[in-house]
Order: sequence, then C-alpha cells, then structure tokens
Amino acid sequence: MSNKTPKLTVVGAGPGDPDLITLKALKTLASADVVLYDALINEKLLNYAPAAEKIFVGKRKGCYAYQQEQINELIVSRAKSHGHVVRLKGGDPFIFGRGAEEIDYVQQFDIETNMIPGISSSLAVPAYQGIPLTKRGSSESFWVITGTTKSHKLSQDVYLAAKSNATVVILMGMSKLSEIVSIFAAENKQNIPVAIIQNGTTENEQFGCGTVATIEKVVSEKELSSPAIIVIGEVVNQRVKLASIQKEVQKEFVN
Repeated sequence: MSNKTPKLTVVGAGPGDPDLITLKALKTLASADVVLYDALINEKLLNYAPAAEKIFVGKRKGCYAYQQEQINELIVSRAKSHGHVVRLKGGDPFIFGRGAEEIDYVQQFDIETNMIPGISSSLAVPAYQGIPLTKRGSSESFWVITGTTKSHKLSQDVYLAAKSNATVVILMGMSKLSEIVSIFAAENKQNIPVAIIQNGTTENEQFGCGTVATIEKVVSEKELSSPAIIVIGEVVNQRVKLASIQKEVQKEFVN
C-alpha cells in the first residue's frame, strides 16, 4: 500500500493531434503515479508522465484489453496501492467516453475524483477539415450522436436528427453507415452532403466527401474505415480552405 492519498483524475486527451491537449491535462499527467490509457489517445502524450506506470486498457473494433468492470476495479486497486491514477481518454471523457461511469464507481470507495475536459473529436475533427458545424444561412444547430449504443444498435436519435435541418455528427457509426444513409434517404435527403473523416487530426487522417446517395461508394473507393467521424449536413459544402499549419505541426511530432 502506498502512503499517497488515493486519487483518480479522468483526463481528456483531445482528438489525436498531441498539441490539442490542455495545459492542465499535461500538468496532471506529470503528477501521475499510474496512467490507464485508451486506444484512441496519441501515445506521445505518455512521455509527459515519465515516472508513472502505464497500462493500456483500450479496445479496437470489439477487441478489449480489459472489460469495463475490470477497468473500474483496476482504477480502485491502483489508487489504493500507488496513489494518483490518471485515466487518459481520447477526446472529451464526458462525450461518449464513459468518464462519468468510472467516476461514479470510484466514488463508492471514498476515493478523491477529478475531471479535466478534453477537446471533443466531434468538434475538432470537422474543424481540422475546414467544416464549420454551424454557419449562418446553413446550420443553426448540431447533433452529436453515438452510432453504437450499449445494445450495439444505432441510436434512435438518428431518426429524429434526420428530420431536422441541423448538422449531424455521428461517432462510432461506420459499421452502421448503410442504415444511417437509408434513414436520411427516407426523409428525401439523398442530396445532403456527407463527409467521412478517418483518424482525424493525426498524420494518418483520411477524408471522403459525397452525398447521402453516394457516400457508401466513396467509402468503398477510398477504403475508409473506423475510427472515423460522419458529418451530415449542408455545412460540408461550406468547407473552408485552411493553411497547412495543422499538417506541419503533425509532421514535427512524427519526425
């Protein structure tokens, strides 16, 4: 057992570009005794916790290093044995990141808990491609919806969103793309623009653009797959031209 006070800090790592993590998050990593990190975080960020034990607890396409119950138990046991546990999650942990669930579990054991927000991929990934989720004359609001619910089905909110004029951002939805475009087509929105952004904000970013009627063909031709974000709405056509600064910054971290 450690003499340190058991503590959990859930930290948002941002969408992938290591520059898109907050200063507060980096300071917290530096104080970590243990870092439990997910698959979608940029592993370069682990360098900011040089003295910490680092444990990969992520998952990819249904392949789990740990089940959620095991992660919960691991947080508690490491907090008691080591002290400060940082749970490093991609994007923002409170947006489809299960951060609140882990905090709820840990608080049962009278362990101090803290939360540091991150930049959500739902916002940052379209922005890096020059897609504004809202723009006067094109979109007055946006939905962020999970493509895969706890029961592994498409969220029913997609049906509601398809009836609106809002921009729709769908996370974890690539396996449900056929179902998604069918829902929008049923609302006579075959010509609504759609963007698919794979590995957003990283050096491996891939982009595909089409319409509800054509996006599946685009995905096939460009061999796009998860992890990717789906953006549906007129704002896709409002994509602005950006300087190459993002790509130059990413190259610095690759070299």
